[in-house]
Amino acid sequence: MSIREALIDYSRGDNLRLYWRLSRWRERTRRKLIQDVLTFFLNRTAHHHGGYIGNGAVFKGNPVLPHGLHGVFISRYARIGSDCWIYQNVTIGEVERKAPQIGDHCLIGAGAVIVGNVKIGDHVKIGAGAVVCSDVPDYATVVAQPPRLILRG
Repeated sequence: MSIREALIDYSRGDNLRLYWRLSRWRERTRRKLIQDVLTFFLNRTAHHHGGYIGNGAVFKGNPVLPHGLHGVFISRYARIGSDCWIYQNVTIGEVERKAPQIGDHCLIGAGAVIVGNVKIGDHVKIGAGAVVCSDVPDYATVVAQPPRLILRG
């Protein structure tokens, strides 16, 4: 990362590299006290940015958050694949302790809501404002209310 990119990241308040570094450290450590301290700092950072990522949410890789954690809520039971783009005000919520499993290379548009025990396939695009409460196959696009699947050949 260049100095210019780092300064732009920092000035926007979206510098989440430290957040993900601390999150990975929390996953690796076995000491309860260190986990609790890291959880405290992670929750404060997320709260400062207006979002929430539950302790226990699993990420294959760091998701791309173009607008930072602003309004993003991710359940502690969620599983997020690698290289997922998550825009602002997205909710990935749970129902009865069951949360979505999101595949790799997905795009979740602003204001989208994904709730319950659903599986989102790889390379899926979920449009802004869509509410998803059923499984979505690979390479599909979900749009509008009620959600409609648009399959690519």
